[in-house]
Amino acid sequence: MGNAFDCIAPTNQKETSRSRGRPSPTATPFSTRPFFSGPSLFSSSSSRNKNTKNNKGLSLSSDGGHDSSSSIIQEQAVAAAFLFRHHQRNGSLPNFIRSTSAVHPSPGNSKKQGCLPKSLSARRRSLSDLTITPQLVNSHQEQKIGSVESKHFVLVHGGGFGAWCWYKTMTLLEEAGFKVDVVDLIGSGVSSFDTNNSITSLAHYVKPLTHIFDKLEDGNKVILVGHDFGGACISFVMELYPSKIAKAVFIAAAMLTNGQNALDIFSQQMNSNDLMREARIFLYGNGRNNPPTAVDFDKTLLRDLLFNHSSAKDVALASVSMRPIPLEPVLEKLTLSDTNYGSIRRFYIKTQEDRAISMYLQKAMIESDPPERVFRLKGSDHAPFFSRPQGLHKILVEIAEVPPKQTSGSTTTELRHLLENDTL
Repeated sequence: MGNAFDCIAPTNQKETSRSRGRPSPTATPFSTRPFFSGPSLFSSSSSRNKNTKNNKGLSLSSDGGHDSSSSIIQEQAVAAAFLFRHHQRNGSLPNFIRSTSAVHPSPGNSKKQGCLPKSLSARRRSLSDLTITPQLVNSHQEQKIGSVESKHFVLVHGGGFGAWCWYKTMTLLEEAGFKVDVVDLIGSGVSSFDTNNSITSLAHYVKPLTHIFDKLEDGNKVILVGHDFGGACISFVMELYPSKIAKAVFIAAAMLTNGQNALDIFSQQMNSNDLMREARIFLYGNGRNNPPTAVDFDKTLLRDLLFNHSSAKDVALASVSMRPIPLEPVLEKLTLSDTNYGSIRRFYIKTQEDRAISMYLQKAMIESDPPERVFRLKGSDHAPFFSRPQGLHKILVEIAEVPPKQTSGSTTTELRHLLENDTL
């Protein structure tokens, strides 16, 4: 992300290594954290009404104590539930039955808006941008999908993230009638691999993603979505499985051209992002006399860098779930052909308030190889699945409903037409 990968010759940067006592990135894997401890996730309205608010907007329990840690556990439980369902589909976990109580009325259907939990984010939100726990819509207000080329989304997380980050987007898409797969790339989320020294190539890193396409029956197509470094990951897969991908969506993502690697993209804003340089921490899995093997982030700076418009609950979830980013996949140059990668329709979603991948860099990638359409997501930080879940959902559904191209009479100009959408 950004100039976090300015790692060839780091100077005066915060560095760490195993020899200095830094714990392994997999020392506390996501799957072992106590997500389901604490109060029930779906507590009754009567118990919620016992809470009062102080003048800073923080919820206080009836005995005067803050319930922020309880809210964080609740938020993490939601993300864990979706991960359990995802891994249960792949046969890697015991059967997990989703409770129907997970479907909540949307804010638009409630006459008593005061019953909604107040966001702890400093940014004042509009009703269209409210986030609740969990962020769901009911059957009466879900966005109906029309005729689409594919009803199957595959969501790919960015560097340091995991499948857990998509829990709101996954829920909204499934409630709208789509099938959704999310993946933990090697060394991410609940993956047991050590990110710091065991991931040697991009092909290795994206193996869980290619596994989905290997199992996908011929004739079926998906809408492939990548965020951040996930853009390079989906580009790699687009070259391998062009016949199985209807559309590709890049969300504040690395959109590479042939012969580029992610470092080539991110280095365009080197020395211009002081916050990124301050937050990054290089890891040296092969010893400090060798090049760094991964990059991590100072958790105290995550909100300012990545989640400047996200709620405190989502920032807390990310702070205990994010893992280091392996550098070998970042340094690998991609081979992208017009026949394979170039045959897939591409769409880009720009995040207007992004401090990690600047608007300047996003614009440069778009102009270098224009996608079919470009959308602007206003008020979004680097994590729109947290800060603007409803807006992101609407754009993804709109992209899904873009009709197939008519090959006869279409021109290169039409295929590369750039449409700026400022309405969301």
